[in-house]
Amino acid sequence: MSDVFLPVPAEGASPPPLFRVLVVCTANLYRSPLAECLLRERLAAAREVIRVSSAGTHAVPGGPMAAEAASVLAGWGGDPSGTVSRRLTAELVERADLVLGAAAEHREAAVGLSPVRALSRAFTLREFARLLRAEDAADAMAPFARLTSLVRGAAGRRGTERVQGGDDDVADPLGADVRSARQCAMRIEESVNTIAAAMRAGCSPAISSQQRGRRHPSAR
Repeated sequence: MSDVFLPVPAEGASPPPLFRVLVVCTANLYRSPLAECLLRERLAAAREVIRVSSAGTHAVPGGPMAAEAASVLAGWGGDPSGTVSRRLTAELVERADLVLGAAAEHREAAVGLSPVRALSRAFTLREFARLLRAEDAADAMAPFARLTSLVRGAAGRRGTERVQGGDDDVADPLGADVRSARQCAMRIEESVNTIAAAMRAGCSPAISSQQRGRRHPSAR
């Protein structure tokens, strides 16, 4: 992840503001903790700027990640230790700068808890990956502003593309056969990889549109 740039605060200066990502599913046992851990691992170099957590709309607090999800995560080099379920609350939604639901019902639950805060910040995981464009962050300066620009740009594209019914959702694999659970995990990983790549770019030095249009003197 050598493309990640994190500014070093001057001595005595305040640290950069944290950009908080909240992933949501139903029980907070499979889909959302798997996405949380994958995002955190892929954004490790940006940990001073980005915080990732998860919750469930009907979670029983304190439960461990589902064994199947933990096994998949470990196979991909991730670490499931320390992940415990918690219930989605309005406070969690209001603190988040980006909410990623496993399915539309989870996005809608977040908006229902905090309509003003979440309406333009809540997506399904696959929806956000589909609408995300790294260039939306190109003209902002600080990492937090660039990450916020990614969310704003994605929100502005809603409704501009036709999506087959349910394609933006990741179905609940709990109780499903091994093949279905594996497909669920792969859909999550695919979206996480797209999102993490754009967010890593969002933590890299910004290049303004004016700068992009200039030719370097040595190229003349």
